[in-house]
Amino acid sequence: MDIAFLLNGETVRLTDPEPTQTLLDWLRNDRGLIGTKEGCNEGDCGACSVVVTDKNQTAALNACILFLPQIDGKAIRTVEGISAPDGTPHPVQKAMIDLHGSQCGFCTPGFIASMAAAHQNGRSDHDDQLAGNLCRCTGYAPIIKAAELAEAAPKADWLEKTPFVLPKIATEIQAQPAPEGPVYIPQTGDELAEFYADNPDATLIAGATDIGLWVTKQLRALPKIAFLNQISDLAEISETDDAFRFGAMVSIEQLRTTLTSHAPSFAQMLRRFASAQVRASATIGGNIANGSPIGDTPPALIALDATLHLRKSDVRRDLPLEDYFVDYGKQDIQPGEFVEGVSIPKRAHSLSVHKLSKRFDQDISAVLGAFNIIVENDKVSSARIAFGGMAGIPKRASAVEAALTNRVWNTETVAGAIEAFGQDFAPLSDMRASADYRLEAAQNMLWRVWHEDQGTATSVLEVTA
Repeated sequence: MDIAFLLNGETVRLTDPEPTQTLLDWLRNDRGLIGTKEGCNEGDCGACSVVVTDKNQTAALNACILFLPQIDGKAIRTVEGISAPDGTPHPVQKAMIDLHGSQCGFCTPGFIASMAAAHQNGRSDHDDQLAGNLCRCTGYAPIIKAAELAEAAPKADWLEKTPFVLPKIATEIQAQPAPEGPVYIPQTGDELAEFYADNPDATLIAGATDIGLWVTKQLRALPKIAFLNQISDLAEISETDDAFRFGAMVSIEQLRTTLTSHAPSFAQMLRRFASAQVRASATIGGNIANGSPIGDTPPALIALDATLHLRKSDVRRDLPLEDYFVDYGKQDIQPGEFVEGVSIPKRAHSLSVHKLSKRFDQDISAVLGAFNIIVENDKVSSARIAFGGMAGIPKRASAVEAALTNRVWNTETVAGAIEAFGQDFAPLSDMRASADYRLEAAQNMLWRVWHEDQGTATSVLEVTA
């Protein structure tokens, strides 16, 4: 396995790198670029952030959970390469100096990477863009002020030129043959299907925002791996008159931006999906395929009546997404079969999605509720309601739906439906929430949807006296 990429503007070629060596470890230990720091080593603190550019995006990513084969054909900028070739500081670097945005300095390289990527993309939603970067001593006010000060500065042309070099590298990267060894980098969905049918015990790595922690925290060995980041046909988004179809390799950030108009409440919730770094790496296919009972996308997709597309070799099958989740740790998927994509119908909906977690940003859901309640002529004509965190799988609230459907949409109907939650769910207690708290929180979410529909402001983004 040979890989090639740009590092701070220079071409790097590696022959047979350790497939689960992280970019962070390679930068620090093999390249001596120690500006990029290791903090949490699980993609939470942002100290390891670097700027990554490919044909689709420029984004800050967490180098601590980014494996070397995933950067094949991309351009990487560490904090050492963000200033101009003549040493002139990048606008965000100058602003951080001028406004005293650094104290101990440990987190600063990661902030600079995130701020530089946001600056290149013309982003001014700094609270969102920097939610994945933790500072323990400086305080966020001067950092946000520095990001605001840099907004008006022109984009760094030395970073803008990077994408035009990539095609030259890409032409030198040959499709990897089906391996006799442990690592495979398929270039198409067809290649993946052939490989995985023959190697159903292989680990498929998409964004590595989950699997990365298997290596960095659990120290697990991955004896056979397929990296999916080169498969462009699984990263496609298509739209018809009837539906959106998202390939399994579509990132959470791409999902969010695409659904901003069609399902704004879903898109708004995805602002709270981890951090900008994770949203740019994590994929919709991975968030579904791992079967987590607290994944943020499945409840909303179930409420929207999404269809999952699976493939094994040349055989494809579709099933309602809700049927994919069978039991905790068990999904309706065969050995050698993989998630190819998911489709969301365009039929009329009234989706409202609410996430409860201990922190607003960068936190796992204790409860996530998705409510698609259609009201016509003051009566509930249909209801699709799904929750994460309330069972061993993402699960529909069938009894609650039945208690609402064909009834007048009023407080009496909502109160009656509240009683039905106990028929649908018997949640567990864990470190995020107790069973009683989860049940009450889920019930309160239904009340919140009712009040929203009546025009009451319920946003938690701002609290006023």
